[in-house]
Order: sequence, then C-alpha cells, then structure tokens
Amino acid sequence: MNTKTTNKKPACRLLPQGRKNWMRISMAGVFYLLLLSFSPLLLFSSCSDLMDTDSELVEFEEDNKLQSPTDSVYSVMGIIYKMQAVADRTVLLGELRSDLTTTTAYASADLKAITNFQIDTDNAYNRISDYYAIINNCNYFLTHINKDLVKNDRKVFEAEYAVVKAFRAWTYFQLAQVYGQVPLVTEPLLTEEAAREAMTSNISDITTICNYFIDDLMPYVDTKLPTYGQINNQNSQKYFIPVRALLGDLCLWAGRYQEAAQFYHDFLAMRTKPVPTSRSQTYWWNVSAKEFTTVTYSLSYESSKDECLSYIPMESNEFYGIKSELSNIFNSTEVNQYYAQVVPANGLRQLSAKQNFCATYTKIDGTQDTIYVPKENMESELFGDLRFATVWRKNILSRERFSRLSSDYQTIIKVNTGSVTLYRVNIVYLRYAEALNRAGYPQSAFAVLKYGLYDDIINKQIDEAERTAARDLISFDRDLFTVNNTQGVHSRGSGDANCDTLYVLPQPTYALATRQDTVNYQIPLVEDLIIDEMALEGAFEGYRFYDLMRVALRRGDPSYLAAPIARRNGETDNAIYQLLMDPKNWYLPQP
Repeated sequence: MNTKTTNKKPACRLLPQGRKNWMRISMAGVFYLLLLSFSPLLLFSSCSDLMDTDSELVEFEEDNKLQSPTDSVYSVMGIIYKMQAVADRTVLLGELRSDLTTTTAYASADLKAITNFQIDTDNAYNRISDYYAIINNCNYFLTHINKDLVKNDRKVFEAEYAVVKAFRAWTYFQLAQVYGQVPLVTEPLLTEEAAREAMTSNISDITTICNYFIDDLMPYVDTKLPTYGQINNQNSQKYFIPVRALLGDLCLWAGRYQEAAQFYHDFLAMRTKPVPTSRSQTYWWNVSAKEFTTVTYSLSYESSKDECLSYIPMESNEFYGIKSELSNIFNSTEVNQYYAQVVPANGLRQLSAKQNFCATYTKIDGTQDTIYVPKENMESELFGDLRFATVWRKNILSRERFSRLSSDYQTIIKVNTGSVTLYRVNIVYLRYAEALNRAGYPQSAFAVLKYGLYDDIINKQIDEAERTAARDLISFDRDLFTVNNTQGVHSRGSGDANCDTLYVLPQPTYALATRQDTVNYQIPLVEDLIIDEMALEGAFEGYRFYDLMRVALRRGDPSYLAAPIARRNGETDNAIYQLLMDPKNWYLPQP
C-alpha cells in the first residue's frame, strides 16, 4: 500500500453549534479521521497481513493517545467508516444464499458464486480482513482511551467506550456467522509478528464468541448513547448499535433463551423509551365492497423513520468513501442498464402465497364480519401476505426494438443508497418471540405474531400458568403499549391476524399427559411459524440464511437449512441439497 499521508487538517465540517448539537461532520472526512486517532489501518488480503507495517498510514503507538472528547468522536467516526466496507456483504451473504432470492444472468460472477455456494478466496465479498480492520481499530480505541476520566462529575468517554464495545461485539458476531470459527483477538495488533501469532491462536466458534461478548457488554447495558446531532442530515444516534438488542442476539445464538428474551423485552418495553410495533400494515383498499384490485400501505423502511433502529451510514458519492452498491444489485438503475442482478426466488413467492389474508369490515347493518381474500384470478405477487407486493415492484417499460436497456424495471423499496439497516423494530420483536418460545413460553411467542403484546392481550390470550412463569418477560406498561400502537407482526401483511381463525396456536390432536408435554409439542411448531414470519417480514434484508442456520444448528438438523434453499427455484437442486447437508459448507473459506 503506497498511500501517502500529510499533516493537513481533516476534510470534515466541524462547526461548534453549542451544547448537544455541536457537531456537523461529513462522512467524507472519516478517512482522515482514521489518521488522527488510530495506529492500525488495515487493508490486507491474508491473515499474515493483519498489519501492513510498511504503510506510512501506520503511525507510532505513542503518538496516538486518545485524550480529548474530539479525539473520541474522530475515533468513533473512523470505526463507522471501516464498517462501511462490510455493510453490503452483511445483506448479500445472508440473502443470496437463502431461499428468498436468486441471481439473474446479468449478475456479476461474484454474486452468482455466492448464490451457488461456490465462493472462493478471490471473491470480492470474501475479505475477512475488512472485519479485522474494524476489530483492530476497536481494540486500539478500547486500549488507549481513558474510560475512567471524570470531568464535571461525568465520565467523559463512557458513551463512546460503550459504543465501540458494541461495534466490536457486532463485528465478531458477523464474523462467526460468516466464517464459523475465527481468531478471537481483543488487544490491538501493531506489528506483523503479533498479527501472525494472533491469527493462528484462540480460534473460537460462534457460541464461544457470543458468550465472551455477553460478559463484555453487560456492564454497559444502561450506558446512554452519545449525541452528535445531525450528520449529513441523518440522526447520528442511529449510527450506534443498541446494546440490549445486540445482547439479545448474542444470547439467542448462545442458547441462553431466558436471558435473550429478557434483553429483548427490556429494550422494547423500557418506560423512558418504549418501542411498540406500531399499527403500520399493507391492506386491501376496499374490503367491504370485496374489490381486491388496489392495496394501500403504511409500511416504512427508511432509516429516518422510527421503524429503523440502527444502520451503517453510506456515502452518496464514491469520492467521499464507500458507496453502497445494493441499489445497483437489487434494483433497475442506469448503472446496470435496468438489468437487476438479484430477483425474488420461488421460495419467497410461495411462502407469501401460502398465507391467508383475513380482513374485517362493517356490514350495512352495522355488525362486524370477516372475509378471507380469494386467491383465484389474482396476480401471483398479491396472493396471501401483501408485504411482498409492497416491497417488490416490477414494471414493463417501452423500449426501442434494439435497445440495450432492459424493459423489465424492478424496484425493491427496502434498498437505499444512504444506509444499510442493522436493527429494525419488527425484526427485534420476532427475535424476542423466538427467544420466548425457546424459553418455554409458546403462547406468549405466538401472541407476538397474532396479537402483539399489551395488557389486555396478555390477560386474555396467555393462560395463568404461563403468565406466572414468564412474569417480567411479558410485562408491558398498560399506558404505553395499547391496541392503538401494537399489533401482531403477521398483521403487517396478512390483514387482521387477530381475527384469523385459521392462524392459531398449534395444539396436539389429543390431550397429552402433562402441560409440559404440550409445551414441548408446541415449541418447534411455533418456531416454524416465527421463522416463516421472519422471511415474510425480513425479505431482502439479509437475515434469512442465518435464521435457517440458527434453527438448523439448534435442532441438529442440517436439512432445515438445506431443503428450502435447494428448492428455492421450484424443483429441488440435489447438488445444492447434498452440499448443504454438511454444515462445513455453510461458511466461507478463509484466505
């Protein structure tokens, strides 16, 4: 690497505005921020290159003390800049290897290789170095910041310290999902010798990594996020990862379900900052007239909306740094001559079509009635659940006969160039339901799907035995969580799920010997419903492969992952099925 550094001031806008909104900084300056605050700058292609000691970007450790609030801000923004390098692949590796999408003939060779599980060490999306670049910068910050420094009765760096701890834990969590077993390095590496040694020792699997970072993050569960104000017209607090939600994820993967449910619950139900599901949904326009030709929706996936909890900000121009390519991959754009590289697979279409849309309406006599929307003579994307029809749009454009431009115009509204979402409200609710279910509370978990959890529903739909056992795990303030702001996640696309008599908690066909036997019968069946709901709600966001992986590992059943992916295009691809029946093939090869 031959990049030269200078002593020029960073190319950023740092304008004191007074009090909390003092910072206005462009992500364009983040590259320079790295030079101010970090010794390691990690751009490498193999484990032995974890530190490029020949680069003039590597500065002497003693020249890089983090001693002022400005240093800490620069450092945090520098880590966010490094996270941009893994943002797109966080979506692509989770989505393209699933049963919900497939690549087109116009996709790049690297994208096709991901879909076909033929990823090699030269694939552009297989760079373990980018993850360790984040980690080493986090390690450097955590080692050199004076986290106990107090001024005006306040710990100066406490918020940034917690933020960087969360960035590091999240990055290791991604690493373990993508690569399986990876070196766990928690000290900054400043020499090539140290890097070589670290990358061959302390190899850890996902359970070990999750347990390590659960302990590492626990002391910071109540630490408030920093407030940097608006950056590039974005709410900078959403750049940070909510610690409780991340702890829920780590516990979920570690099999610590009671703790996972508690972390998710406490994040969602916090009285000072409650997170209800909202009542947003996609619905048929004129149900009472039984005219099913037009839909209306209030679903929103923009990073600026309340539904989005956390995201990685991306650049709007490559000149300033890393720009997301997800739009040019999933959508028809001028850059790809309107040929989208990734399209919905049969698996998503079939799952959506399988759902029943139940609608309630008021009859002429004033009484309420329900109707199930028919599936005959309907366009395929409008079958059943309407979330697919909401987020995926396809139009046919008029082109000249010999035009090089595609006449098929695809838009997936979840994809935008300004950010890559990491946490979203209703995804957190579904993980909360998964944790509740595995902790032994299937009624509560199913209530998240069908009704939403609030006081009236908890008392009506969950029996006394489970309410008593679950206690604080399903306690929601009756004034903050009501029918007016809470609904079952299934209602976001399948109508009035709370009135759907076909969508019910699974029950054994005959009475089992004990209540626990019934619970044990229900848990895997409710889990199947949750995983289906995660696909309906989270399609195109990069969760699906890892959701299938998590349950397959939990059940010791590789076919849970292998079977749906092998038949994503309709017919079962036996070669893919046999490949995925070996869990070693779920992970990317390491350089």
